[in-house]
Parts: sequence; structure tokens; C-alpha cells
Amino acid sequence: MQTYLADFLENNRLSPDYLVSAEQHFSPLIKAIVAKYRASGKSTVFIGINGCQGSGKSTLSDYMTRVLIHEYQLNTVSCSLDDFYLDQIQRQQLAKSVHPLLASRGVPGTHNIALLGDTLEKLAKAETGFSLVKFDKASDNPLPHKLWPRVTSKIDVVLFEGWCWGTPPQQENELWFPVNTLEQERDRDAVWRKFVNHQLAQYYQPLYPYMDLWLMLKAPSFNCVYRWRLEQEQKLRQKLIGGSASNKIMTDSEIADFIQHFQRLTQHSLTSLPDKTDYLFNLDQDRRIIQS
Repeated sequence: MQTYLADFLENNRLSPDYLVSAEQHFSPLIKAIVAKYRASGKSTVFIGINGCQGSGKSTLSDYMTRVLIHEYQLNTVSCSLDDFYLDQIQRQQLAKSVHPLLASRGVPGTHNIALLGDTLEKLAKAETGFSLVKFDKASDNPLPHKLWPRVTSKIDVVLFEGWCWGTPPQQENELWFPVNTLEQERDRDAVWRKFVNHQLAQYYQPLYPYMDLWLMLKAPSFNCVYRWRLEQEQKLRQKLIGGSASNKIMTDSEIADFIQHFQRLTQHSLTSLPDKTDYLFNLDQDRRIIQS
């Protein structure tokens, strides 16, 4: 086994079975990315990755980044919509001025969308000498700027993943009916979800054309998200045992409440995106790919 693949398995706490599945399902995608790059005249190629919380977006991005670098010598970076979350103070300001639910990171409107647009533009223009923002979920704030990775040479391929990345806004009449108790009890007038939908339409959707190819890791339903998110938190907890931020990891009940913020757009994505993606990977309840 190549050293970079062994490191990948260790860093992501995966068994070698992942590589068998990855070789089968993702090799055509990786070859298509390489072909897209070569056909573009070596311009930067952007790959948009959609998938609900815990579906494996970050793992897939890590795998493809390593393969593109080591097997094809393409300078590749993996970026996440999660890294562009506003800090706690900014979200508290939104909570006061718009709606209390905006104190929690997650939905459109809680990201630094101006920074996101600026970053995508710089990457598209093959600029260098700037840094890529990184968010620390344990502290619920961006990492200090000095810890952001620096772009020092032209990027060939950008893998950009996000739970609602590529998701279109809903129709106005779809917003009135609550999808869970959080919306029913804490957003009775639909102020929060209308704001979120407007942000998605006004500021996120115009950035989608940067993407040259789209892929989706499609969960069988939203019901899987709670268990998958618990597994994510457990991995984060293991990384932070004994650390100063380990006491900020969410409890199971906090996760159950937290994922309700994502339910509406996750369910909307599951129905609206499959026919619009270039590569669709259907997952079973254990995140195994059952069709691609």
C-alpha cells in the first residue's frame, strides 16, 4: 500500500475496505477531474461536493486530494463551507437583529459569504499569497489567522464540500409548514427559515457557477443524520481528549437539537439535487455506496 494511502486510513480511522470501495466508485470521477483539468488549458478546476452531515464528504475530499496530488501531480486543495462560519460574536449579533436561532452555526446566513466569494475568485484567478480560512468546531470559532494554510503556488484542483452546497432555495409556499419541533416551537412565524432561504437565493446560489463538476453523497433519508453526526462527534471527542476544548463537545441531546437546524434544507437537497449532479453516489444507512 502506498504510504499516502496508509496515512489517509490512519488519519481518518478507517479500515482498508474503504480503499476497495473508493477504487471502484471514485476512480472514474478522479479521471474525469483530471481530464477536465487538461481540457481546460490547465485552468483551476472546481469540484462541488454535496452531502448531509456525516455522509463522508470530508473523508472523500481527503482521499481525492491525496490521489490527485500523488498519482497525477495536481496541486489540489480541499475546502469546506464549514470553514467559513461566522464567529460566535457575529452570530450573536445576527441572533439579536434577525432571529435567535441564528446564534447556532449551520444554515445559510451564518457563513462569511463575502470571504467565501473572495476566496473562490482568488482561486479561480490562480492568485497566490493569501490564506484559506479554517474553523474550529470545538471552540465554535475560526482558528487564529496565523494557523490558516497559506496558498503559495497555483492551485490546479479545488474540492469544495458543504452540507447545503449546491442546494437551490425553496419556493415561498414551502416555508410555511414546519418540518420539526424546532421550527414549530421556535420559529412560529417562519422568520428564521425565510431569512435562511433568502440568503441561499441571494448570496450562495450565485457562487455555484464556479463549480465545474458536481457530485452528491446521497443519504437514504434524513433519519440517518443523527447517528452519523454522533459518530462525527465521537471522533472529534477522541481527538480532543484532555485538550482545553474537549469540554465543548456536544452531548447526544445537544446533537439531536442541533441537527434540526439542518433538516429542512437536507430534505430539500435529497429531493432536488440528484437529477442535477454529474456524479451521484447513493448511500445505505452504514454509508456504503450501493449505487453510483
